[in-house]
This record gives sequence, C-alpha cells and structure tokens, in this order.
Amino acid sequence: MSDRLKNKVGLISGAAQGLGKEMAKAMISQGADIIITDINEGALEKTSKELSCKYFLLDVTKEDQWKDVIKKIKEDFGSLNILVNNAGIAGGGDVENTDLESWHQVHSVNLDSVFLGCKYSLPLMRDSGNGSIINISSMSGIVASHNTSAYNSSKAAVRHLSKSVALHCAKSTNLVRCNSIHPVFTRTAMVQSMIDSLPDRNIEEKLVKQIPIRKLAEPIDIANAAVFLASDESSFITGTELVIDGGLSAT
Repeated sequence: MSDRLKNKVGLISGAAQGLGKEMAKAMISQGADIIITDINEGALEKTSKELSCKYFLLDVTKEDQWKDVIKKIKEDFGSLNILVNNAGIAGGGDVENTDLESWHQVHSVNLDSVFLGCKYSLPLMRDSGNGSIINISSMSGIVASHNTSAYNSSKAAVRHLSKSVALHCAKSTNLVRCNSIHPVFTRTAMVQSMIDSLPDRNIEEKLVKQIPIRKLAEPIDIANAAVFLASDESSFITGTELVIDGGLSAT
C-alpha cells in the first residue's frame, strides 16, 4: 500500500464490478477510504467484503437516493474528497432504430446520474477542503459511431458537463476539480463475455484493429488514471479530458 490518497474519502458509483471495482481496489491500495455503490445488491455486498470497504445501495437515476447516500457519508465519515461517477449502460442503436424510451433510459443512467452526483456531492466536497470529481465518459463521447446514437450522445454530454462543473467549481471555490476520463474498448467481464459468447464473429479482433497499439485496454489502465486524477499530483488539472484510447483518436 502507498499513501497517494491517504486521508481521502471517496465515493464510486457502479462499483460492484468492472471498472468501478478496479478503481475502488486501486484507490484503497493508495490509502483512500472508499464507499462503493451500485444497484446490484448481491454483487455490491460481495465486492464490499472482498475489498473491506463500506457500501450503499444506489440507483443513480434517483435524486432522493443520492441525497440519502451523501447524508450517510457525511454522518459516517465527515468528509468527501473523491467522487467517481462511473455507473453507465449501453443500449440503443442508430438514430432511426432507437426508440424514445431507450434514448431516455441511456441518458438517465449515463448523464442524469452524473448531474445528480455532482450536484449533491459538491457541498460536502467543498466543506471537506479539497476534492476531485472524476466522470467516466468514453471514447464514444469524442469519436462517434453510426449505431450507438444514444450512447454517443450521453457520453459526449458527460464530457461537456464536466467542463461546466469544473468552471463552476473554479469560480465558487478553488478546492474542487472536475475532469472526465475517456476509455477505449476495455477488457471488463462484460466485454469479455460478449467476446466469448460470439467466437465466430471475431469481436476482439475487430475491436483491436481499431486501436493503433493493437490491444484492448485493461481495467487497471483506467484505474491508474483515476488514481492520478484523485490525487494531489493532479491539483492543477481541471476541466479537461483524459483520453485512454491506445492512439485511436490520433488516427
């Protein structure tokens, strides 16, 4: 264990598995007290035991639940220094084949949750004396595709919302920063399951062909970036995006 995040309290949404879990693990290893949240109670409890950290059940689209979680964190820990808005879903198709219900659902989980997380965490983060908000977007928020219109839109909006939040924080206090992370295709359990379930379609090969360094990102690649943004090492970085794409956006 190192102490890059010593004495910092962090909240990570969508952390029962995948990227959220990896970020929680990495931040705990650097000395942070991390609270994980998710809508999947079974997986959340299992991860909490594995990482020896506190957890709260949270539907990130519900305003009242965000209020309750922040209130509990204030009561239990007295401060909040790190917020990682990680919860998200895929869904929808191209613009003609995406129904309005799917459009709203994707934006509710991917975008509204980031708004709610920032809105209700900021007062406690400001009172805590310093803070870093890290919003997990996607390369799809920068480089669009023809068949994921809702996902592209929601992740692009997260990027711009992060900049707005950063400017608000800079104007109202210089104690809280806000940035977004934009990962390329990452070998999470969900992505690996998709690859393994359709071996005849050579999904991994097709994904890798799009990435100049010719491999998928690993969850630890994104977790390491999150640790950096959460730490005081990035104290002068706000309102920007950290692209983790193996060179895709450079092509």
